[in-house]
Amino acid sequence: MSLNWKYQESFADRHIGPDEKELQGMLQTLGLGSLDELIDQTVPPAIRSKEPLKMEGPRSEQDALAALEALAAKNQLFRSFIGMGYSDTQTPLVILRNILQNPGWYTQYTPYQAEIAQGRLEALLNYQTMVMDLTGLEVANASLLDEGTAAAEAMAMALALYKGDDTAAFFVSEACHPQTLDVVRTRAEPLGVEVVVGDHRTLDLGARKFFGGLVQYPATDGVIHDYRAFGEKLHAAGALFIVATDLLALTLLPAPGEFGADVAVGSAQRFGVPMGYGGPHAAFFATKHAYTRVMPGRIIGVSEDAQGHRALRMALQTREQHIRREKATSNICTAQVLLAIMASMYAVYHGPRGLKAIAERVHGLTVLLARGLAKLGYGAAHEHFFDTLRVETAPSTVRVLLSGAEAKAMNFRRIDERTIGLSLDETTRASDVEAILSVFANVRAAGVTPDLEALGANLQSPLPASLQRTSAYLTHPVFNTHHSETEMLRYIRRLESRDLSLTHSMIPLGSCTMKLNATAEMVPVTWPQFGKLHPFAPGSQAAGYRALFEQLEQMLATVTGFSGVSLQPNAGSQGELAGLLVIRAYQQHLGQSHRDVCLIPSSAHGTNPASAVMAGYKVVVVKCDESGNIDVADLRAKAEEHQVNLAALMVTYPSTHGVFEEDIKEICAIVHSRGGQVYMDGANLNAQVGLTRPAEIGADVCHINLHKTFCIPHGGGGPGMGPICVASHLTRFLPGHPVVATGGNESIGAISAAPWGSASILVISWMYIAMMGGEGLTRATRLAILNANYIAERLQPHYPVLYRGKRGRVAHECIVDLRPLKKTSGIEVEDVAKRLMDYGFHAPTVSFPVAGTLMIEPTESESQAEIDRLCDALIAIRGEIREIEEGQQPRDNNVLKNAPHTARVITAPEWNRPYSREKAAFPMPWVRDAKFWPSVGRLNGALGDRKLVCSCPPIEDYLPPPEPSKAA
Repeated sequence: MSLNWKYQESFADRHIGPDEKELQGMLQTLGLGSLDELIDQTVPPAIRSKEPLKMEGPRSEQDALAALEALAAKNQLFRSFIGMGYSDTQTPLVILRNILQNPGWYTQYTPYQAEIAQGRLEALLNYQTMVMDLTGLEVANASLLDEGTAAAEAMAMALALYKGDDTAAFFVSEACHPQTLDVVRTRAEPLGVEVVVGDHRTLDLGARKFFGGLVQYPATDGVIHDYRAFGEKLHAAGALFIVATDLLALTLLPAPGEFGADVAVGSAQRFGVPMGYGGPHAAFFATKHAYTRVMPGRIIGVSEDAQGHRALRMALQTREQHIRREKATSNICTAQVLLAIMASMYAVYHGPRGLKAIAERVHGLTVLLARGLAKLGYGAAHEHFFDTLRVETAPSTVRVLLSGAEAKAMNFRRIDERTIGLSLDETTRASDVEAILSVFANVRAAGVTPDLEALGANLQSPLPASLQRTSAYLTHPVFNTHHSETEMLRYIRRLESRDLSLTHSMIPLGSCTMKLNATAEMVPVTWPQFGKLHPFAPGSQAAGYRALFEQLEQMLATVTGFSGVSLQPNAGSQGELAGLLVIRAYQQHLGQSHRDVCLIPSSAHGTNPASAVMAGYKVVVVKCDESGNIDVADLRAKAEEHQVNLAALMVTYPSTHGVFEEDIKEICAIVHSRGGQVYMDGANLNAQVGLTRPAEIGADVCHINLHKTFCIPHGGGGPGMGPICVASHLTRFLPGHPVVATGGNESIGAISAAPWGSASILVISWMYIAMMGGEGLTRATRLAILNANYIAERLQPHYPVLYRGKRGRVAHECIVDLRPLKKTSGIEVEDVAKRLMDYGFHAPTVSFPVAGTLMIEPTESESQAEIDRLCDALIAIRGEIREIEEGQQPRDNNVLKNAPHTARVITAPEWNRPYSREKAAFPMPWVRDAKFWPSVGRLNGALGDRKLVCSCPPIEDYLPPPEPSKAA
């Protein structure tokens, strides 16, 4: 027996689904002798990389974790009192273990198929209710990306609603967080909006016109202003009143809606979500009913299913605002679902009394600290505060205090050379207050720290009655029931059971790349060395993060062939905007500010034109031919027509139709020869890695959806990351930040609130790349292409594959055409999508990019056995459709039109349908072995839009309705 003492288990073998035997079987089905032969038929030779993808590794899971642990150890965890919208928090362990660390929660996709997403939809409805209650406003969305971008979205909404002339400006209080101000400025500049920064108390609203005003409540330095009068003045001037606020503070302070706010924005981070060096965190956005149809993001609404039972869905924006394309005011196509769920569960677990008790303790410790500072001769600058104190002293004293804090492993905020900020949070203890006071005491000759027991005698809040909340909040039973861990655990598990995730079956969504989120990649996310670091901690304390960023940037640069990388954009939509703004800055640098035309193919995702408009561009649509490719003649004509003003082309590659276009280099050359830049949408990068590179194809900039190609979980609709990679001539314009230096020396402003976006989830992509290595990444791409072509081959006899490349192959996804079925059977694509639920599958992407089609992407992570199950299900459904075509089943009462079938329907006392219960519920043998039951029947979307309810209904609505009849 020979022994291989060098054996190392391959992570790539775990990540990639098909083994060698399955690979050969699939190639045989395709009539091919090798995988090389398939790639040669699929990827145009003109764009193939001449050299293999060179990277370190691959590393084993254990070696990669050890290397990352060594990086994490370089981060220093000081007690943070910096504040600025980021607070340390305690994630209840029942939420940490059963949501954040649970693939049953983090591997779902956006809840477009509501019938199999009722669990996360309920959690998001709780989130909306929580935000509405605490802000005192009438409607809230299901979360946005971060507080800074939420404020920018509020500005954009105010601009869209404004009825005056286009000279009106937007006011931002100088008391707002600096990162929020910078993000707002970044977003305002390409729209031609002037941002006026100043003191709301002295602003002359009669001197010029404003369409909106933004204030911070409490302010960034802790002071609590009474904004009633200011809000009234804004309204009198025809402007919207926007309040950036703190949810925990609102348990004690009057709600913004109570003093006239039109919009409230902020971050739910301190509700149990780790700081994570900046993210991911769920922002919130609440407003009035009147603005519901123009607000950004998603809204979860209450409707009914086909049997009249209460059911939840994404309301109004089920297809979202960016589908308005160039008419959109926002390009947001994602949320921070996983983090919003955590925050909502934090509120469910603690309830109104628990939240108020936490807030009172934080406020009490802050009052205690203020008393101690006063006793030491340091007066707090403001009388009215919640958790943050502003302490003004001599510049020399500020330096000594900051140094003294650092010596005791604490971080204070330096507001300016004469001012220190101190922010307390849920994790602050009396010992921390003593430690802070000792630093201040050491500056004085006496050096004696005041006694806390004496300071705390008869402790009272300094807030006057006018700044104390009297209204109730979180009165719904869901926030007043699950306070024991037993009840909370069962509630979380009950909701989880209503959601289909990757723990059940493949999710074959085209363009969404639902691949394995390996456990080894996920484990480091919850390490405290990554999770507990404040994004504005001194750089010396974040050496591990900085090293991780540098290494990941180099990895992504190698993959794309570009010179520079920015990790700041915290979603693909943000990456699109960042890339276009970098192009805009470059052309302005060249003295070509007049370039304002962006060419976009008609097949593009809706975020592309929406992003272009937000970047200040005029969108010109380029036709696609019958094969789904860009019409080169039309592109050339429009590039020629607009060559003086041509700024950019936005192109997705492989195309949104799932094909490697042969003419892509010529397309890029046409744009370049007329002075434009090429922006490549990275949605389909999973078909490129190791085979070609955006830079080699001819692009100047691309964004990367790390939640697609590089394995960050979709989390039920967020988080994501959308870093951009750019050619050398664009690096100097990469996004900057007002607090921490990032980007180039001529950087555009901040795109996201945190310097490196959602930093803590970057460890996932680092782990994936480290464990795969260049060879593994290339193999993954090749297998993704094989799996897609195998599906196309199996389904072609039953459903026509709409687009293929020049040599008859698809890329990493394929589009099957269901449109002819409507004529022959009355069956539409939605019916097939709902029927797939009865087989235990999430539908592929429905009606995008072509209405009436399914776009299927298997990824490399799915085995042949799982792919065959999906194909068998779709083929069986085609047989069910044939029964309708042949008259064996009626066109309006069949197994597809009535899908999905719930357990309640199947077990009804009577059954009057023209097919059996078994056919409805167990259409294939393997379904019986592992049945996933949709918890509601088909949604009534029209009813939900007509009667929009986006908060938890009253308890009476949870009672079962009277049954109209016994029949199902």
